[in-house]
Amino acid sequence: MTLIIGLTGGIASGKSTVSNMIKEMDIQVIDADIEARLAVQKGEQAYKKIIAEFGEDILLDNGEIDRKKLGTIIFNDENKRQTLNRIVHPEVRKRMMTKIEEAKKNQEDIIVLDIPLLFESKLAYLVDKTILVYVDQETQLKRLMARNQLTVEEAKARIHSQMPLADKIKLVDAVIDNNGSIDCTRKQLLQLLSEWGFNKA
Repeated sequence: MTLIIGLTGGIASGKSTVSNMIKEMDIQVIDADIEARLAVQKGEQAYKKIIAEFGEDILLDNGEIDRKKLGTIIFNDENKRQTLNRIVHPEVRKRMMTKIEEAKKNQEDIIVLDIPLLFESKLAYLVDKTILVYVDQETQLKRLMARNQLTVEEAKARIHSQMPLADKIKLVDAVIDNNGSIDCTRKQLLQLLSEWGFNKA
């Protein structure tokens, strides 16, 4: 049996750091953000649907989608954002399901689905266990401002566009507290995986 773990967090909570630790343990990580980027590449189904919906103005000279331009459109229009999600999300799910099936065929002990919007996108049904990478609000705000060179207002707007981490705590099987050092985070991850039957040789 392959154990499928859903890894989630919030913006600047350190989910990518934990995801990289998992990859270093030779555990397969299927990353929703990467699959989303691949799903909208030139020639893909979602690519064609996006152009049909948003027009050719959103294309770069090389024919690829101008992510910044598209982002500006959907950031300011909730309906258009929903439209884009309706196009992209099914394709991402399809791509992830294919990789999950491959991992099961290969009899992997554990695979991790790295899905930032695991609950918002209603994808929790894909996984057996869930982990939340958690930081307190003050730490999240400071890290996001430092990482993306944002003002307090800009950073808060991005954080508030997601479900609060405090609400996600109630929905997950386990929480990794990422307020401390990298070592502290790694210890929690190893402890958790060992409880779920994975022992790093």
